Amino acid sequence: MTEEPMTRFEVPDREELPADVRERIEEETERAGFTPNVFPAFAYRPGQFRAFFDYYDSLIENSPLEREEIEMVVVAVSGANDCLYCVVAHGALLRIYTEDPHLAEQLATNHRSADISEAHRAMCDFAVKLTDSPAEITEADIEELATHGFSKGEIWDIGAVAALFNLSNRMAHLIDMRPNEEFYTLGRGQE
Repeated sequence: MTEEPMTRFEVPDREELPADVRERIEEETERAGFTPNVFPAFAYRPGQFRAFFDYYDSLIENSPLEREEIEMVVVAVSGANDCLYCVVAHGALLRIYTEDPHLAEQLATNHRSADISEAHRAMCDFAVKLTDSPAEITEADIEELATHGFSKGEIWDIGAVAALFNLSNRMAHLIDMRPNEEFYTLGRGQE
């Protein structure tokens, strides 16, 4: 593994970044105990960094979905998109939030055979369909989620998380964003 956050674009010098971007990276570094590579990589374009993380924060902080449900959607979508960075990074978060050391790999490789509830399978089915064939989403897909107890707000956020991570996955592929070594082991010891 490379230590560089990305290989196809120059990683910006942290000292040359706008103060608010540096502050956000420092806050995340303190919280996580290391700097997730997405932060210095996306800082390549500070305005886009701000917009991306503002939207991400809004989804995480204001969603009626449980945090583990958000991470399930992220991992299923990122698996469908073959996004190494997001599967590894959000797989670690999923392991932490669910205390399940196996679920992330199950969702990333084939959410349909993962050890999850029928409601969560429907949620992941919807997110992956929105990823693979978005023009085929119909009212029946919305109704299917509703039959599993998802509210309109939750359904919106399932779609919003899937859409944001389709963007994130595509950027990760473009810039060849590399997972931090730390992500590979997080949440593995919990059983």
